[in-house]
Amino acid sequence: MINKDLSITFLGVKFPNPFCLSSSPVGNCYDMCKKAYQVGWGGVVFKTIGPKSYFIDEVSPRFDKLNKENTPFVGFKNMEQIAEHTLEENLRDLRKLKEEFPNQVLIASIMGNDEQTWEDLARMVTEAGADMIEMNLSCPQMTSHAMGSDVGTNPELCKKYCQAVKRGSSLPMMAKMTPNITDMVPVALACLEGGADGIAAINTIKSICNIDLDKKIGLPIVDGKSSISGYSGKAVKPVALRFIQQMRQDKRLKDVQISGIGGIETWEDAAEFILVGSRTLQVTTAIMQYGYRIVEDLKNGLMHYMEEQHVEHLEELVGLANKNIIPAENLNRDYIVRPEFDLDACVHCGRCYISCYDGGHQAIVWDEVNRTPSVNKDKCVGCLLCGHVCPVSAISKGEITIKPGRKQDPKKIRL
Repeated sequence: MINKDLSITFLGVKFPNPFCLSSSPVGNCYDMCKKAYQVGWGGVVFKTIGPKSYFIDEVSPRFDKLNKENTPFVGFKNMEQIAEHTLEENLRDLRKLKEEFPNQVLIASIMGNDEQTWEDLARMVTEAGADMIEMNLSCPQMTSHAMGSDVGTNPELCKKYCQAVKRGSSLPMMAKMTPNITDMVPVALACLEGGADGIAAINTIKSICNIDLDKKIGLPIVDGKSSISGYSGKAVKPVALRFIQQMRQDKRLKDVQISGIGGIETWEDAAEFILVGSRTLQVTTAIMQYGYRIVEDLKNGLMHYMEEQHVEHLEELVGLANKNIIPAENLNRDYIVRPEFDLDACVHCGRCYISCYDGGHQAIVWDEVNRTPSVNKDKCVGCLLCGHVCPVSAISKGEITIKPGRKQDPKKIRL
């Protein structure tokens, strides 16, 4: 039985493990959060609590999903807003959770529509017993432009609201970023200047998942209409990793503490977020598919990875990939690595030939009699598209060739 130290300190608060419910339908009430604690989640970000005056009126249905071939839930569309319970009910649930689970981390997600409301909400969740505050500056489906992602693209407003929260509470606070922006860095900097202690990234991406081709309406259909709303799930992971990396490689943000969010479904996903600098990890869509029990798989897989890496404490892995992700202009362009074919594993389907001819450089030679591929070295540019389309992984990285006129030792190139 492998047993590694998964505990992590984030913004001065110690988590038993990095895995948290994100502020979303999966942490909507006392009963849900209680079950999550009981099965081993490291923390809970309670679903966003809004102003007493803001009435939540949801649509039905409110979800859609993007599939690819036989793979469900590549991406998930959610039209749901913040917590639909009353402010009093939400505060009561926070108090009850903290009373029953005093040693487990409880994070209150809040969203105001003006400075005073942000300040008041911060004070109320602090009095209710929260260990930390997350400012939701990024929900893409709010019906008020004074709240959500429209606010999160405005650095000046974000700074002002962060200052308001700090007036209302001395708890550690993270600002949750919207990905519906070209560059997250200016907003993150503004939040830190306003008093935020850390950053949570990313919230969902504005989307239309599907269009009903017969009815000519986006999905889900709500009385003959639809709307743009948040996209999550496995498909957004590359976007989330990109934004986190961009923040960590900015000198002004290189030490910022980050809670990573966006498509975390497996322990491999979790490890990737940690390696680009996330200290805690928030999950929604995977829970909606598989339930809270997935935390056991996440923890066990991460501990096995730590064993392979000869690491005892999770802390040792945080940010190790940051230095190895560099600007494109600094990448080594002196060599070509060509494909190598394992003809014993090959199933002779011809996918590599078709993809290279129609979408690459016509560099694969197809033996029609034996139905086997080989490479034309004069045409091959080393893109390795062929390896990505092979259904049985029979194509790997092969011979390294240094480009004419370049001085490199092929043996020193790391692949």
